[in-house]
Amino acid sequence: MTDLEPQPTGQVSRPSRRELLAIPGIAAISLYLLVLAAVIILGVVSGGHYPPLFLILSAAFISASFGLLLLLRWAWALALSAVFLLAAYNLWIFSVMHQFPALVQGLLNLVFFLYLIRIQVRSHLR
Repeated sequence: MTDLEPQPTGQVSRPSRRELLAIPGIAAISLYLLVLAAVIILGVVSGGHYPPLFLILSAAFISASFGLLLLLRWAWALALSAVFLLAAYNLWIFSVMHQFPALVQGLLNLVFFLYLIRIQVRSHLR
């Protein structure tokens, strides 16, 4: 079934393997969001590193990760906002506290943001 044919009701169109291979950074960004969600969950469970309210962020990261693998537009928007806000936060931490790991993570998030706003990535979304 091609992308131009209408989908029968009740069926979800899935991206073809060729579409996913055309944009390899999506898998990296999805994996990164899953790792961030796992770090937040472990920080909450271990007792005190993060407040329990941060579990909402980890749920958002997990849903953005899986939705991004399916090339859904809402997941793209969620992942885009997540990496932008994380970049801004980490670069602010670096400017205030001069912590080098915050600079590295902020620049990584900035690279992911710049990748997600490319026209080639946006054209593959549904």
